[in-house]
Amino acid sequence: MSLRVYNTLSGRKEEFKPLVPGKVGMYVCGVTVYDYCHIGHARANIVFDIIYRYLRFSGLEVNYVRNYTDVDDKIIKRANERGIDSRTLAEEFIRAFDEDMAALGLDLPTRQPKATEHMAQIIAIVERLIERGMAYESAGDVYFAVEKFPGYLKLSKRNMDEMRAGARIAPGEQKRNPMDFALWKAAKPGEPFWASPWGPGRPGWHIECSAMSMEYLGESFDIHGGGKDLVFPHHENEIAQSEGASGKPFVKYWLHNGFVNVNQEKMSKSLGNFFTIRDILARYDAEVVRFFILSAHYRSPIDFSDQNLDDAKAGLTRFYEALKSADETLATHPLRKGVFCREVLPEMREILDRIEIVEDRFCEAMDDDFNTALAIGHLFDLVRGMNRIVAEKSFDDCPLLLAGLKDARGKLLKLGGVLGLFISAPTGWLDGQKNAGLAETGLRPEAIEALIAERQQARKDRNFARADQIRDELDAKGIILLDGSQGTSWKVK
Repeated sequence: MSLRVYNTLSGRKEEFKPLVPGKVGMYVCGVTVYDYCHIGHARANIVFDIIYRYLRFSGLEVNYVRNYTDVDDKIIKRANERGIDSRTLAEEFIRAFDEDMAALGLDLPTRQPKATEHMAQIIAIVERLIERGMAYESAGDVYFAVEKFPGYLKLSKRNMDEMRAGARIAPGEQKRNPMDFALWKAAKPGEPFWASPWGPGRPGWHIECSAMSMEYLGESFDIHGGGKDLVFPHHENEIAQSEGASGKPFVKYWLHNGFVNVNQEKMSKSLGNFFTIRDILARYDAEVVRFFILSAHYRSPIDFSDQNLDDAKAGLTRFYEALKSADETLATHPLRKGVFCREVLPEMREILDRIEIVEDRFCEAMDDDFNTALAIGHLFDLVRGMNRIVAEKSFDDCPLLLAGLKDARGKLLKLGGVLGLFISAPTGWLDGQKNAGLAETGLRPEAIEALIAERQQARKDRNFARADQIRDELDAKGIILLDGSQGTSWKVK
């Protein structure tokens, strides 16, 4: 199966065929750097990090560009509120963004350009649009004339008449049509500005992305991505100004990730349900956040809640526990060459067969519009097989099971790596989660071990009421006891 992607422009899944065989140009809208990033930013950037990783895993050479918007009304307003220069504020939050993305385990894009470093390219596009009759100057501002571009609203599928009826011209704007949008804004007192043929000013929001994407990817390229909230007006306007300037198709495939809700409500500071990435990472491991986001298809809405993150943590823990068990089993049972199995039980043969084809199933899922939820489902199936092999313990009679376990472990790490998962040493990750959870219970490890010892003695004395009481007391405090052939261990809920 070849890769198929859902193209917002066509409204359907299409076979992915790069403009240049073997190479992919991908541009993803970055952040406007005036504040710390929130969970919505985390989702968008993790989604396109996975797409970037999978394209490379598939053997493609990817030129991935993600920009910084470092001049904007919001940046200027926030800088004025803090009494600092807008460039200083932008640099502060560029550093914060980079720190957040590194904490989430994202691979670096090929390039991360800044809008303020591309004024010459921005001005050149605006000049070209004016020359082609697609834009006009008005009192130092320059506007794109949407009626000059027949394909306007082809991405968002909106109705022009309805949009025009609801459009208004803001105070200070001198547009010919309420739907026209700013390419260049005349400088106001106290604002940063750059020299231009129309006087000192700064770019509008949309033009910068056209300038930076075309500078590094050409006038036509393969993938443009971002959140669904960017379809209109940002990406719609990018298409109009880019194709208006070049006369060529701008982007072949438009990919958009779904929204993040918080406890089934839209995230909003006014509702008090606004969470920055830093807020979340203070409570949850970054890999848990990534696992949570990838457990849903990227185009679907996703509900952020403590319960859903706790469920993601539990799911990720299953993988690390399976890896730990596999490591311990492989360390204590050397794989002997030249020893043949006396007999492979049918159910074990089925497990070995599934291990053999898991990579094909994983790739089939990812080739279906990057279906990470289904891909993770196949990895869960792999873990069930690993656990079944470990539980079988007939390695002396059938070393083939050990070989299957080793193969499964290797494939889990390989395929998990495509998703940015299972990157830690299993024991270290599990101990870290245990210690973090333990801090919330208020218990110390030695206190838990003492209660376990008391429970074991109670069971020896056939005082089962006391043994059950200890288990219940620990359970109420968030500690789960695990009885096994090697004794009793514990973990935090």
